[in-house]
Amino acid sequence: MKAFIFDLDGVIVFTDRYHYLAWKRMADRIGVYFDETINNRLRGVSRAKSLEIILERSEEKRFSDAQKQELMEEKNSYYKELLQSMTPKDVDQEVRETLEVLRRRGYKLAIGSSSKNAGFILERIGLTGVFDAVSDGNLITHSKPNPEVFLKAAELLEVSPVECCVVEDAFAGIDAAKAAGMLAIGIGDAAGYEAADIRIRSLAELKNRNFGGEKSG
Repeated sequence: MKAFIFDLDGVIVFTDRYHYLAWKRMADRIGVYFDETINNRLRGVSRAKSLEIILERSEEKRFSDAQKQELMEEKNSYYKELLQSMTPKDVDQEVRETLEVLRRRGYKLAIGSSSKNAGFILERIGLTGVFDAVSDGNLITHSKPNPEVFLKAAELLEVSPVECCVVEDAFAGIDAAKAAGMLAIGIGDAAGYEAADIRIRSLAELKNRNFGGEKSG
């Protein structure tokens, strides 16, 4: 293995609560019921697909493409407003140490996220310079479980997909990694997913495993 590709939300940092609050604010404004159970269905999917799931509860069944775009932009505006409160303190020291160890061992590191705000989040938490590449929602047309985001990350890193380990907390992310021909490492909810090749409880466990490709000495 030559590279690690990390999902962002739920792996490097946790912004699920911000997503929920932003979608909730938008849904309340248009009178659509939305709760945390529905929110769980949005994990690992694109913004457009998330909106479709939320609008299932809408009494107004017809929304034009333009209206949907406005709703997504409204949600993203709320979300970015909430993200302004993020700081480097939102990243666990364990996460920072693990990333540093992997870099010292010679691995390339990338983010593979469906979010279009990945770059903004990395800037807020002070990790912009840690990753060699960022593959996010701005570069892809298909969200997970489609493998496009991970294949794009491998392309940006200039490594073969079979030389990549993907660390994911969502089932859809594990499926995407497998579809890309990459080693799928499940953490969080995905640690209980049988499709994951390796299951871990914390990123620190990566430091105790040999994936090949480490620098000698």
